[in-house]
Amino acid sequence: MGDLPFDNILLTHFTKHLSPTLATERLNLTLLRCDHAQAMLDFAARNREHLAPWEPTWPEEYFTLDYWTRAGDDAESEFFAGVSLRLILLDNTAASHHVLGTANFRSILRGASQSCTLGYSLAETSQGKGLMHEALEAAIPYVFESLAMHRISACYIPSNERSGRLLERLGFEKEGYARDFLRINGRWQDHILTAKINPAWRLEETIRI
Repeated sequence: MGDLPFDNILLTHFTKHLSPTLATERLNLTLLRCDHAQAMLDFAARNREHLAPWEPTWPEEYFTLDYWTRAGDDAESEFFAGVSLRLILLDNTAASHHVLGTANFRSILRGASQSCTLGYSLAETSQGKGLMHEALEAAIPYVFESLAMHRISACYIPSNERSGRLLERLGFEKEGYARDFLRINGRWQDHILTAKINPAWRLEETIRI
């Protein structure tokens, strides 16, 4: 294996040998790619008003096929560079395989941190069915075990009680309150900070060469 730093050995291993595709009872979670551009554009357009209170104010370009084609290329590049895992949630119970949501693990840091951030979105018509909980119950173990993350951070606007309950059910613990933390829906908004720690973290155990 030569003189690669240990983190680089791990990165080379997981990007070559592990596929970021996960299956649950009702969902397929897969890495966003450029061939998902039309499906993602449909998801963004259908849920524009629904998601607006919880997301940045997107430029009009966000709602174009060209934007999502580039986003798919970026998602693949970022995954193989080891800096993000951008998953889309596909309905595996229907032939159309509509995008029902997204789960993004970004800002992956190695070295002394071994951490990332989590953000997610779910279609308006898919609310209240436990789908995001189902998706993240599959994705989080993958991120902990296959990507060797020690810590996943997530935050939410205090009025988004549904998101707070979801994170609590998944084992995230509140760590703080950040004022004017992110500019969401056109204004700076406070966020509650949470995190989930991998209690079984063993970097060396993720290496199987």
